Order: sequence, then C-alpha cells, then structure tokens
Amino acid sequence: MKKEDIIQKLPYSKPFLFVDEIIEIDDDHIKGGYTFLNDEYFYEGHFKDNPITPGVILTECMAQIGMACFGIYLLKGKWDQGEWSVAMTSSEMNFNKPVFPGEKVIVIADKVYFRFNKLKCNVAMYNADDILVAKGVVAGIAFKK
Repeated sequence: MKKEDIIQKLPYSKPFLFVDEIIEIDDDHIKGGYTFLNDEYFYEGHFKDNPITPGVILTECMAQIGMACFGIYLLKGKWDQGEWSVAMTSSEMNFNKPVFPGEKVIVIADKVYFRFNKLKCNVAMYNADDILVAKGVVAGIAFKK
C-alpha cells in the first residue's frame, strides 16, 4: 500500500484532517507530518491575541497519524473490504512545548500491539527543531460500520 493511499482512506477531511504526509511506515512504526496553518479554525479563540494549538488537537494529530494511518496500513488491505471506521479508545499525553500557527510537526508512533483490530502505540511529536512537543500513548480500534 502506498503512503499517499493511506491518507486518502482516512475517514477525515478538512478542517479535521491533521495528516499531510507519511514519511515512513513498516509493521512496527510510522512517521508522519502535519503543518498547522495560520488560519486553522481553532486558533480564533485559543488564546485571544496569542494563538496556540489546543492539546486536544495535538492529541488528534498524533492519533490520526499514529493510530488511524498506522491501523489502515496494518490491516493489510482489509480496509478496502467493506466500510470501516476508527475510534480512539484511550489516550494518555504529556505536553512539553506549545505549537504555534504555521509550525510543522513530526509524529512518530511505535506499535505496542495490534490484535483483534485494536492498535496501541507509544507516540511522540517533535517540532521543526526536533524538540519534543508531546508524548504519550494512544489506542484505538478499527471496526466495520
């Protein structure tokens, strides 16, 4: 499966798609990126006169790359057999630095396990200076609608 095909299969679209590219992927890890544009809808009120990316959006970005994209890849073609969706079942995050409008982030996820269509990963997000922004654990499940 091509990296670009995985992004096209995601059940998200703008303004709630937080994946620009998949840099590398194999059965044990994924690395992808996203640039938070200056005009993202959530900057308007978070925070007044000093916008930063909300932690829940950073978590969503890490889950879309580290769980949804990775899960589609790990399903090895099953995703195309019927209508599938994904749901995050748990997350635990620690935030170290803010992400400002216009910043690019890189997400790296390492598989803890994938069984019965449930994926659990250790995830980390880095800014363009390769400084750790956030890290934690995401887990989710792929299911047929």
